Amino acid sequence: MKTSIITLFGVATLFSFTSCAEMGPNAQRGAATGAGIGAVSGAIIGHQSGRELEGAALGAAIGGGAGAVYGDTKDKQGYR
Repeated sequence: MKTSIITLFGVATLFSFTSCAEMGPNAQRGAATGAGIGAVSGAIIGHQSGRELEGAALGAAIGGGAGAVYGDTKDKQGYR
């Protein structure tokens, strides 16, 4: 039960970053790429402790957020 809640939270967080209309193309691409890389990395790290899904969900959430922030910064630099 706990694993499915964490997975649902991770997916909801991912969708919240990729569905914003204000974000430019780099922010959306960064969020998707960061979430993918974070999910894979989190699953690998979580596998060592026997919690692959929790690691993947947390990795996707953190990676998606970091990727969105990085991409948004690149978008803002392009407008200057």
